[in-house]
Amino acid sequence: MTTVKPLPAHGTTARGYGSPGRRARCNCTPCRTARNRHQKQIRINRELGRSPFTSPAKAQAHLHELHQTMGWDTLTAATGVWFSNLIAIYNGQRKKIRHETEAKILAVTAPAKGEPGQYLDATGSTRRIQALSCIGHSYSTLAAAFETSLNRILSIANGRQPTIRRALADRITAMYPQLAATPPARDKFTSRTRNVAREKGWRDPQWWEDYGHIDDPAFDPDTADRVLNFHERAKLRREEIEHLAWCGHTPEQILDRLNGEVSISTVRQIVQEWRTGQKRDRKQVAA
Repeated sequence: MTTVKPLPAHGTTARGYGSPGRRARCNCTPCRTARNRHQKQIRINRELGRSPFTSPAKAQAHLHELHQTMGWDTLTAATGVWFSNLIAIYNGQRKKIRHETEAKILAVTAPAKGEPGQYLDATGSTRRIQALSCIGHSYSTLAAAFETSLNRILSIANGRQPTIRRALADRITAMYPQLAATPPARDKFTSRTRNVAREKGWRDPQWWEDYGHIDDPAFDPDTADRVLNFHERAKLRREEIEHLAWCGHTPEQILDRLNGEVSISTVRQIVQEWRTGQKRDRKQVAA
């Protein structure tokens, strides 16, 4: 459906000058007065050395702030500036803008809560779905938990959807801690989902809890993995085992979750130390 922008009111410069190819100029008395007044102001500004244009820096910065909680349709309506012009300013494609345009943009105040329909970067949602897949939550289970379609979950998980609506992103963020701490029901889909996730190199919830930055598109998990030495990996593995024990997993379940990367005796020992709060003396054991 094509949206037709209403005509400007009589007595405004927009109605008085018209728009080439779209609407003719209006020659009624209020519009002629507005046109003459504008031309007089142009002559005065020229004589005083005033430029009708200004740097778009302030407007661009404010647009970036507004767009965190407002969609483009809302911004267009709130500022009264054409969508194409807002996009050009937002992307830094304008070298100068009119003072009136800057004033319209700066006059808009960002709402405290973002619009549900606004599109956001999907990085955090993608990583959360991937992490839950690593511990065996099937795509159909996640689709039901996040109140969306199975195809949508698959598209987000595989990085085919760079942006998602705020409402869905908020549901994923809200449900993620609960699902990350809840072991999925063991069935054929659990092992299949977990194996596919590990083959793709996705990180599990414990990995993201250790590193953070789950919502940061600039954070590279591969780089973070490469800088770990043996002792750092051992420390993270211990923390992962303790976290899984805290979630109620048995040593055998933890070993299965770790894909056999450590021995069952090591898992049992770490779980025992976590429960008692006392670490064994490795030198005494070795002697």
